[in-house]
Amino acid sequence: MSASPTMTAPVAADTPRPTEAQRIDEAVGRLRDNAARFARLSLDKRVALARAMQVGYVRVAEASVRAACAAKGISLGTPLEGEEWCLGPWIVVRHLRLIQQSLLALKRTGNTSVGKVGRTVDDRLSVQVYPANGIDAMLFNGVRVDVHLQRGVTEKDLHATRAGFYKVPSHDGRVALVLGAGNVNAIVSLDLITKMFNEGKVCAVKMNPVNAYLGPYLEQAFAAAVREGFLAILYGGADEGAYLAGHRHIDEIHITGSDQTYDCIVWGPPGSKRVQRKAEGRPLLAKPITAELGNVSPVMVIPGPYTDRELAFQAEDVASALTYNASFDCNAAKVVITAKGWPLRETFLRHLATALAGAPQRQPYYPGARARWEAFTAGREDVRRFGSLANAMLPWTLCPGLDPDDRAERAFREESFCPVLFETSVGSSDPFDFVEHAVAFANDRLWGTLNATVIVHPASLKDPGVSASVERGITALRYGAVGVNAFPGLLFACGTPPWGAHPSSSPSDIQSGAGWVHNTPMLEGIEKAVARHPLTTKPKPAYHVSHRTAHVLLRRMTALEERASWTKVPGVVAAAMRG
Repeated sequence: MSASPTMTAPVAADTPRPTEAQRIDEAVGRLRDNAARFARLSLDKRVALARAMQVGYVRVAEASVRAACAAKGISLGTPLEGEEWCLGPWIVVRHLRLIQQSLLALKRTGNTSVGKVGRTVDDRLSVQVYPANGIDAMLFNGVRVDVHLQRGVTEKDLHATRAGFYKVPSHDGRVALVLGAGNVNAIVSLDLITKMFNEGKVCAVKMNPVNAYLGPYLEQAFAAAVREGFLAILYGGADEGAYLAGHRHIDEIHITGSDQTYDCIVWGPPGSKRVQRKAEGRPLLAKPITAELGNVSPVMVIPGPYTDRELAFQAEDVASALTYNASFDCNAAKVVITAKGWPLRETFLRHLATALAGAPQRQPYYPGARARWEAFTAGREDVRRFGSLANAMLPWTLCPGLDPDDRAERAFREESFCPVLFETSVGSSDPFDFVEHAVAFANDRLWGTLNATVIVHPASLKDPGVSASVERGITALRYGAVGVNAFPGLLFACGTPPWGAHPSSSPSDIQSGAGWVHNTPMLEGIEKAVARHPLTTKPKPAYHVSHRTAHVLLRRMTALEERASWTKVPGVVAAAMRG
C-alpha cells in the first residue's frame, strides 16, 4: 500500500526533488525510443541484463539497508535490521536469480521450469512452484507452495501459455509506468522486474515520496538498464504521478497503493461525476492498469487438538504478521476469526497478548498512522495496548470480541494500515461448521481479496472429512494468496509464486487489485497461490518477533541468494539456530 494522493510524507534531506515535466518528457521519450529494441532483445542479452542488475543491487545492498533503517527509526545491529535486509536486498537478489534461471530454461528447453502438477479438491489444475531448489527445501523444510489455476485451464494450457511473451509476443514494444509503494522497499524493484522480464516492457518508475530516498540506490543498482534506455527512475507526488499516467508515451500502468489512489487515476476525483462514470463504465483513464491495493487480512483459527506450545507458536506468528514492518504491510494480519464456543479461545488470545507485549515498539513512519490508529480504536470498550503512546509512538493494539453481525464495523470494511489487530467469533467449535462460516465471513464481510491465513492442526487434517472441508474452504477463499499455518508474506518473498489479488474484482469494484507480479515461472490463468507450512518449526521463522539474530541471518541469506551457493548454507543455518 502506498500513499493516497492526499497524503504527505516527511521529506529527508537527501530525498531527490520532484522530477520536472521537461525531464519527465525526456525520460519517457527515451523509453519510447528503446521499447521496440527491448522487446526484441535476445534471451542471452536479457540474462546478462538481469545479472548486471543483480550485481548492482548487491553492490548497494548495505547502503540501502542503512538508509531504510534511518528512515524507519531502526537501530543498526539489532534484529529489526533484518527486516530491511529481507524487505530489500534478500527478496530482490533472489528474484533476479530466479529470473535468470527462467530465461536460461527458456533458452535450453523452450519453457520455464515448474514442479509437480496436481488437482485441487474441486478438480482444478494446480502446479507446485516452491521449493525452487534443494537449498529452499533444506532451509524451509516442510514448506510448499502450489498455484491453483482457473477453471478450464488444462495441463496442455499450463505448458503452452506460460512465458507467453517469449513464445508469441503480444506487443512489439510498450512503455509501462510503475507507481511505486512507500512501505516495502523491494516492491518497486519486483514490480519493474516483472514488467521488464515477464512482459518485455520498458519501465518508467515514479518513486513514492515516503521512500524516495531509495531511488538513487536503484539508479545505481539498475544502471545497466538505465543506460540502455530500458528504465527511468523519476520522483514526485500525486501531480507527477498524474502527469505520467496521462502521458501519451505511457501505454499502461501498474500501481501498488490504495484503492482510493486507483479510483482517482481510473475514475477521477470523488464526487457525482465519478459515480456516473462508474455506472456507465466510462473510465477517465482507459489505459490498461494492474494494481495491488491492500487488504483487511483475515486469520482463521480452525478448532483442533492444539497443545499450549503449538498455540503459543501460532499466536507469535500472528503477532509477527501484525508487527512486521511496523504493521505497514498490505498483508499484515488484521482480523483474527475464532470459533464461537472454542474452549481454547482465551488461551490463544493470552498467547497473542504475550507475543505483542514482547515485540519492540516501532516508529510509525508511514504518514497518517496516528490518525488512523485513533479512528480505529475510538469508542471501543476493549482496547488492549502493548506499549506507550509517548514520544510519537503507537502501541501494538488488540481489540477482541467484535460483533460479526455489525454491518457498520469499520474494521471489517476498511484497511487500518496501522498496528491494530481485531478479533471476532463466528460459527461454532465444530470444525465443519466453523470453516463454512469463517470462509463466508472472510469472503463477504471483509474488504479485500489479497491474502488470508488458515491455521489448522495436522491431526485435524488426518480426518478425511475435516481435511476435505478445509481444502474446500481454501479453494473457496476469494484471495490471491493463502497461507496455511504461516504469514502469507512468505508468498510475497518466495519469488516463484504469483503475488496479487484474486481475479474476481472489476475496475468499478477493484478491491485488492488486478493482475499478478513476481511469478518467475511466468504462469498464466492464475487463481491463487497457497503456501503450506508446518504448525511449528525449529528454528523459528526469521520474521517472528522473538527472533534474536534476524539481522545476521538475512544478511547471510542475501549473500547466499546471489548464486544459490551451498557454501554459504552453513553460515545461514548457524545464524538461524541462534535465533
